[in-house]
Amino acid sequence: MQPHPHSPSHSPSHSPSPSPSDPWPRPSLDPADWDEFRALGKQMIDDIADHLAGIRDQPVWQQVPDAIAASFRTGLPEVGLPMAEVYEEFRRTIRPFPRGNIHPRFWGWANGSGVPVAAYGDLLASVINCTLGSGGNAAMMVEQQVIAWLGEALHWPGTGSGLLTSGASMGQVTALAAARAARAPGFREEGAAASGIQFTVYGSTETHHSIEKAVELLGIGGRFFRRIPVGTGFRIDVAALRAAIRADRAAGLQPLCLVGNAGTVNTGAVDPLADLLAIAREEDLWYHVDGAFGAFAQLLPSHRPLLDGMTEADSLVLDLHKWLYMPFDVSCLLTRRDGDLESAFRSGADYISKTAQGPAAFPLAFSDRGVEQSRRFRALKVWFALKTYGIRTFADSIAGNIAQVAHLVKLVEAADDLELAARSDLNVACFRYVWPGAAPEALDRVNRAVLDRLQTEGIAMPSHTVLDGRFVLRVANNNHRSAAADFDHLVMEVRRLGAAYAAAEDGRDRHVRAGENRVHP
Repeated sequence: MQPHPHSPSHSPSHSPSPSPSDPWPRPSLDPADWDEFRALGKQMIDDIADHLAGIRDQPVWQQVPDAIAASFRTGLPEVGLPMAEVYEEFRRTIRPFPRGNIHPRFWGWANGSGVPVAAYGDLLASVINCTLGSGGNAAMMVEQQVIAWLGEALHWPGTGSGLLTSGASMGQVTALAAARAARAPGFREEGAAASGIQFTVYGSTETHHSIEKAVELLGIGGRFFRRIPVGTGFRIDVAALRAAIRADRAAGLQPLCLVGNAGTVNTGAVDPLADLLAIAREEDLWYHVDGAFGAFAQLLPSHRPLLDGMTEADSLVLDLHKWLYMPFDVSCLLTRRDGDLESAFRSGADYISKTAQGPAAFPLAFSDRGVEQSRRFRALKVWFALKTYGIRTFADSIAGNIAQVAHLVKLVEAADDLELAARSDLNVACFRYVWPGAAPEALDRVNRAVLDRLQTEGIAMPSHTVLDGRFVLRVANNNHRSAAADFDHLVMEVRRLGAAYAAAEDGRDRHVRAGENRVHP
């Protein structure tokens, strides 16, 4: 009996080896010596493990020296170098000077800290080198599974759909395009001029600037993104939102989409998502939630009431490279209804048409859910990490980050020379150094100087923002390596540096006043 062609015992015929008399000889881009390749790979893994194990002893960040920066301005190599030499150049010129977000005292912007086992997934994804636009293969199935897992973790409707993207910025564009296709089905064919529709989009003044980019890229126009003021806790003013929608309808405009924030970048504020959901349904608006990092608080029963209304949205973006700690880049867009993304992006051509069997028979095409046809295998690192740790481990780490920020807030509130500017129920807190009698300009100068020293000396990496006209230090804790002692150290250093700069400011003020007295006796 012959084995079934799909059984494990069946193997394809061997490909012929290149002939020495090949009429088109060319150099191979595979290693000339696979043993050498293997040995270098083992050394890289050993070095990576040593580097990560000792990361706490390294500076958080350091300036790239001029000589090394100059090396990145050299011309295109005409001939190659041995792999080992190239790797040694990486060790000398690149590895010591990263962004810093794998360090335990990095809390800047909204960057995740990376999960080492997920890096193995990235390596393996590069080796098998699948593109995930369409076609039947295991990589496509892994992305399907990862999207389903994320939906399950966040209590998203099982009838929904999704797509992995490079980041929330691409997710916002994709979601708003889906909103436009849902509300104006002829827009793709006829365009803005023929449709005669002028859409408007709504979000608070704290909404991430990627929404503004999306509105511009989709031809809606930046001035038609309505920036609604915020009230207490930097949450959207619902009354002002209702008034803006009424005014736009009265002016003959067509409200399209309402954006709710599940954790703003500035302060970690969460809009009243259930109230926004009700408004969106009343006004027939597409309801989109930007949950780039805050959505993962849904993993915690304690925080689900805060996010009430999020899982009823029409679309949701969440960055796995933020608060799920994945290596860059991987984000996810979820939609409430299957087919919404395809309505906005499905396209066809003879060379990607379906066949009865083989890869092209696979029913799903991720390229029909978004802009990209060529898509990297982002899902594998997520699959590796979730398989290795389970979602509960990530939830526990997220809960720990929230507790650490609460600890930081207590330290700030207990210090008479620190002022809490904002805190959230998530993982963001903003504060600054203060002292009695200081002018607003002096406070800003000192806090800028404190931040400069923290960052350039590699002590810690908070970032900054401006709240109510005040320059403040901002901590966004997406770091699974941080410990409570790291926040103790941060507060100690801010107070030490702040005191020194405040004393210098007071000395300068006394000198200025003394000069004024001499001029005006």
